[in-house]
Amino acid sequence: MHAGTVNTIKARLGRFGIDGFLIGIISVIALAYFFPQPGIITRPFSLEQVAGYGVSIIFFFYGLKLDVKKLSIELMNWRMHIIVQFTTFIVFPVIALLVKPFFGIDSLLWLGIFYLCTLPSTVSSSVVMVSIAEGNVPAAIFNASASTLLGVFVTPLWMIPFITEKAVYTDTSAIILKLVVQVVVPVCCGLVLHKYGGAFAEKHKKRLKLFDQAVILLIIYTSFCHSFYNRAFEAFSMSTLLYICAGMSALFFIVYYLTMFICKRFKFEQRDCTTVIFCGSKKSLVHGTVMSKVLFTATLPVSIILLPVMIYHSLQLIFVGIIAQRLRKTGKVD
Repeated sequence: MHAGTVNTIKARLGRFGIDGFLIGIISVIALAYFFPQPGIITRPFSLEQVAGYGVSIIFFFYGLKLDVKKLSIELMNWRMHIIVQFTTFIVFPVIALLVKPFFGIDSLLWLGIFYLCTLPSTVSSSVVMVSIAEGNVPAAIFNASASTLLGVFVTPLWMIPFITEKAVYTDTSAIILKLVVQVVVPVCCGLVLHKYGGAFAEKHKKRLKLFDQAVILLIIYTSFCHSFYNRAFEAFSMSTLLYICAGMSALFFIVYYLTMFICKRFKFEQRDCTTVIFCGSKKSLVHGTVMSKVLFTATLPVSIILLPVMIYHSLQLIFVGIIAQRLRKTGKVD
């Protein structure tokens, strides 16, 4: 197959949010189904431990890449930033809490949906999509970066009360300590060393992105290995998965049209409106996957909790990709 043909196929798939990473996620889930043993053995070393170290490295390089001085320039547009962060960390979780009565008392599926709703916005894809739609790219960079930094603290604050409800043997202090050691300390170290290593991280950001994706795929693989080995998905029918897809689609468009309404009320410019809608409606699979290694104990089936996150991630790429292309052509949010 010619290189030109391959690039054409990639471009067409990309319009619908289908990229190599999404294919990789599907592949490692299939691999976990057929070969779960490598993901559950602990000797001579555990893949879960390797993934845990990878989480710390990801957050270290995130801090290293973050230029606080550049971000502070964008603080002037404070109304837009407040709306994005309020939508990300308040509106989403409140929606999840409102639908909780429709789930069982001990529903892990609802816990997964709530976990999705507490996550920060994406960084790279938000900025890329805002750029495609000709929105306010500097504001998108600020909001996506600020969202991820806030998510280090806000996501655990939302989740810890519900995690302790689900897992009888969960030690909250142990979760907080693990969070500090694996996430907060690496981020802070990266921020401190930005002056010396920021240029290096920026130069190698494509390779670092591949490393991030490799760690995420490893976490997904080990999580699904445990679930397939313990037959955790036997209670889920195809109709249940379709309901989840429908629910995640509804969640996306509720937030999408809500942010659009708010933007019109505040009379934002078109480019700012695009940024609010895209940054406010997206959720980070990267953050969701790596934080799951820190927040959830062995007593909780992480793959089931991550299922809504992965479905929402796939759908948001498809929806936002189509919307961004339409915005680029029409220049109008509707």
